[in-house]
Amino acid sequence: MPARPHKENGILWSVAGVLIFLLGWILAAQYYHSNFILPGPLVVIRELPQFIRQGNISHIWVTAAEAGLGFTIGLLTAVPLGTALAHKRWLERLVSPYIIGAQAIPILALAPLLVLWFGYGLWSKILVAAMVSFFPILMNIVAGFKQIDPRWTELMSIMGANPWQRWRRLDIPAALPFIFAGLRVGLTLSIIGAVVGEFAGAERGLGFLVNYARGLFDTPLMFLALVLLACMGICCYLLLALLERLVIPWRNAGRLASSERPMEP
Repeated sequence: MPARPHKENGILWSVAGVLIFLLGWILAAQYYHSNFILPGPLVVIRELPQFIRQGNISHIWVTAAEAGLGFTIGLLTAVPLGTALAHKRWLERLVSPYIIGAQAIPILALAPLLVLWFGYGLWSKILVAAMVSFFPILMNIVAGFKQIDPRWTELMSIMGANPWQRWRRLDIPAALPFIFAGLRVGLTLSIIGAVVGEFAGAERGLGFLVNYARGLFDTPLMFLALVLLACMGICCYLLLALLERLVIPWRNAGRLASSERPMEP
């Protein structure tokens, strides 16, 4: 019989994973029996109405704005640079050591400097988010362009395509799976970068709220901020996954065709 994908099974496994995680969380909270050390899920959820009444929803939008703008800057920087590095070998040899060296510096060490240089406002957090998201996007763009069969590039040149047409009609469509892989990682890391920047110094944001709750020894509020960060990351990942299915429909069609191929005896 042909093997067919079972989306229902995937949903069931996801739900089962969430339930197992919540059960483990409840058991661990019962073991410690202290909301100061580890509050249970219900204790964290009960913090939500007060969180809303105090107007703390704005912290979510601040962190989301910092991560989104940082991710956008990282993407707009990585696309032209990745294109140049993939097509110019001498440029890759010249620039790569500096890029790798910059990424080897812990972002926790750079964030206080950026806050010192650009202040406690949004810009310092946006730059931290951009720096964190830039590298995975860049590396996946370079890898995506390099895996293109040179024969396709030669065919485009023979047909009289200029560099812009080749980039738009061949390079980008062929590299889209790699690009989206980098986007998923980069967008998630941009949230981490925004929070790290807020840890270094901020007046708003979920990272600021975690620091604030830690100073008050309010562990349930700290956990609520962490859960909201996790939900933000999951939503961003699912949004990009949906966008990938819309932009690269042929990839999903290829997977479906391969899954429906009859099994050989």
